[in-house]
Amino acid sequence: MKNIKTKRSKFLYSVFKLASNVYASTVFKRKFIRNEIKDKKGPFVIISNHAAALDFVNLVGACKKPMNFVISNSFYKTIPVQGVMPRLGLIPKQQFQTNLADMRRMKNVIDEGGILVIYPSGLMADAGTPTPIPIATYRFLQWLGADVYMAKNIGTYFAMPKWRKGGARTGRTYIDIYKLFDKEELASKDTSEIEKIASDALYFDAYEEQEEHLIKYKNNNNIEGLENILYVCPHCKKEFTIKTKDKNVIYCEACGFEQYADEYQFLHKTSEIGEEIRHPSKWNELVLSCLKGKIDQGETELSAEVEIQMIANGKSRFEPVGSGTLSLCTEKFNILGSINGEDVDISIPIASFAALPYKPGVFIEIQHNDSIYRCFPKDGRTVVKFINMVKLFYALNNSVSVR
Repeated sequence: MKNIKTKRSKFLYSVFKLASNVYASTVFKRKFIRNEIKDKKGPFVIISNHAAALDFVNLVGACKKPMNFVISNSFYKTIPVQGVMPRLGLIPKQQFQTNLADMRRMKNVIDEGGILVIYPSGLMADAGTPTPIPIATYRFLQWLGADVYMAKNIGTYFAMPKWRKGGARTGRTYIDIYKLFDKEELASKDTSEIEKIASDALYFDAYEEQEEHLIKYKNNNNIEGLENILYVCPHCKKEFTIKTKDKNVIYCEACGFEQYADEYQFLHKTSEIGEEIRHPSKWNELVLSCLKGKIDQGETELSAEVEIQMIANGKSRFEPVGSGTLSLCTEKFNILGSINGEDVDISIPIASFAALPYKPGVFIEIQHNDSIYRCFPKDGRTVVKFINMVKLFYALNNSVSVR
């Protein structure tokens, strides 16, 4: 395998580390539970749960040695200062797809005695629980042939929920870093054993954790945007009837079911109808269960009229390129329409997609070969339904569960 050098600027990384530590201390108010990598030298791998966009700031300062973070290729390509990224040791990767070049870059970090950081779920938590993890991840860990540490983030979901409208919400967060496997264990265990141990370590329910810690975050009862995730009414089971009002009330405009969020972001029923669902994570389970029931009954297709954006040549941003119809079935996405003035009919297999990048109520991002298509449905409420169908198709096709 060809050796690919990782060039890093010590100065730029020190600035990155300082900025991360400042954010971790002031916004996330980070506290270590354990830190078994503080004085450890490479090579080793760190896997971490992904509860919020800036989880990484809690980890950067945990080790004296510099780390190589694997990040979304989309995020990498849209950072204005492109030249800085490789000099920080950041490694771009298409989400839910791994090609030979990606594998080379990551393996080279280990071969050079470095520290590789991977967020296996690839996406931030929807409603307090992680997205599915591709099965190939566990085989990849074995192939790397290095000790594996777990970095468990607690509380960052509440400080920066994916669905929020507005900035970060200051409050206490924790990180627990401990050895999960040594390289000899990885070599001797079956992949199924690795999967069980690692997936259990990576799993979390932010609301169950909140029951234990009871941490108050700034504006934590503001649940505006959560309706884009919890789009099915738990009482009447209708889709796209969920709304929010007064910042902390979520309700169904069809049947009147209503709950409010307290300072810990637990929900309390105020309507006379329906059963109380205290945790949004449990409500989200119901959303997935309702959709699975429809899929089981043959409702396996979804389509929407979309505007399309792609990363402009020579620019670090997405720009409008066309429009069309985005459709999804059990095997593929299809984009039928016009891009850059040309008619297109693009089929994108979804076999490897455990989920997809998205912004609730706004867009879905589909990465295919070297292209990234951001699709903006005219009805933004369908975004999360597309994502949930992808998750469920992956689970059904790979005999795994969506927790």
